[in-house]
Amino acid sequence: MITLGALNDVNGIRHAFFTRSGGVSTGIYASLNCGLGSGDAPAAVAENRARAAARLDRPADSLVTCYQVHSPDCIVVDAPWAPGAGPRADAMVTRTPGIVLGVLSADCAPVLLADEKAGVVGAAHAGWKGAIGGVLEATVERMVELGARRTAIVAAIGPCIAQRSYEVGPEFPAPFLEIAARNRDFFAPARRPGHFLFDLGGYAAQRLADAGVELVQRCPNDTVAEEDRFFSYRRACLRGETDYGRGLSAILIQE
Repeated sequence: MITLGALNDVNGIRHAFFTRSGGVSTGIYASLNCGLGSGDAPAAVAENRARAAARLDRPADSLVTCYQVHSPDCIVVDAPWAPGAGPRADAMVTRTPGIVLGVLSADCAPVLLADEKAGVVGAAHAGWKGAIGGVLEATVERMVELGARRTAIVAAIGPCIAQRSYEVGPEFPAPFLEIAARNRDFFAPARRPGHFLFDLGGYAAQRLADAGVELVQRCPNDTVAEEDRFFSYRRACLRGETDYGRGLSAILIQE
């Protein structure tokens, strides 16, 4: 489990970026796979989610996750729902104490946000599609609607695919450069001619800053390279594996 100082210093807020260790799943899902949409045994996933919630001193039924679809959609959560019954969305916010907002990832950037004084937290799943589509700005907007102040929000970007591991094709930079020429700073030449290395975490941090979030901290880990600690969709694809585990990142307001 990893925590970051940006959120550790916020009173009344608990958060965690869980690694893949500490669960009961086996094989390619070993061991703390929390993805309901994976091909893992449902009983194992349920136990893993319960263990993660317990690390935050909460019961399993307080943890909510969405059906993530790489969208810019963010919802307000007032009460938990049953596992697997989550709406199609990629971010959540709440001001209700005790609800654990969880996002699942395996290379995409999990982003946790909080405004201590307003008592508002948020969690977002930001792959490149969600990030370029505005999921982080939507999360900030929903938090503001619940009473948060932009300049009081702190954000932490959890473990995700690092730039050195994220090779993209020649067509990939175009939509980013159409938005702003400065986005070329998030691309570095790859070894293959015409290919690039994309800095997903850096891009997410810039989008948060543009949304008015003044304190953004990034986790330095690389989910692709650190196999013993993190699940990775790209690593699974490179190996020809048919599925992969999903890591959990979570945040809550303490009761």
